[in-house]
Amino acid sequence: MNRVRPALEEALAAERQDLLDSLRRLGVADERVLEAIGRVPREHFLAEAFQDRAYRNLALPIGHQQTISQPWVVARMTEALEVTDRTKVLEIGTGCGYQSAILSLLCRRLYTIERHKGLMGEAERRFRRFGLTNITTHLGDGSLGWPEQAPFERIIVTAAAEDIPPVLLSQLAEGGIMVVPVGGQGGEQRLYRVDKGPLGLEIEDMGEVRFVPLVAGVASSA
Repeated sequence: MNRVRPALEEALAAERQDLLDSLRRLGVADERVLEAIGRVPREHFLAEAFQDRAYRNLALPIGHQQTISQPWVVARMTEALEVTDRTKVLEIGTGCGYQSAILSLLCRRLYTIERHKGLMGEAERRFRRFGLTNITTHLGDGSLGWPEQAPFERIIVTAAAEDIPPVLLSQLAEGGIMVVPVGGQGGEQRLYRVDKGPLGLEIEDMGEVRFVPLVAGVASSA
């Protein structure tokens, strides 16, 4: 895991505060979400070459053709989940572990699935370093969810599905919320919040986004 130079870390502290102010101006109102984003040092989830851009509102590469989402997108998705300290959450796509770390500060227990062994190993080392003990990880096919641990009160998907995934909906508890990007790589993608009520689904279109695709199976390389 890459370390951050002390001089850079000091400079980034001011940029972190600027980012939080920017997120407020963009409409993020949940102070618990903003506090969690402020507590998680995004630079520690990036390769050294990208650490100086940690608090810019950019998606950045993390290897294995994957990216860490823009802070604005992370904030919107987290806020839409309405997580509390009593909530059991499933995350599809651990990636570098940044979104996971933020959710872990807000929820009771986070279950997170990653298909790339290398990314999962790096994320687990970060979780240990920051003492995030309420995260349970799984190397596997996120498109299948985690039926052994279902139902989940919240599900967040950090890769774009072709449609709202029925398998994941079946693992969402009644009264639960799922946030998922939907759309192909060649066209428009939309972010949806799905509320699962006793009378069916309520779907809110949260706007256009850009994510890597949700891919079935476990990656063949580390």
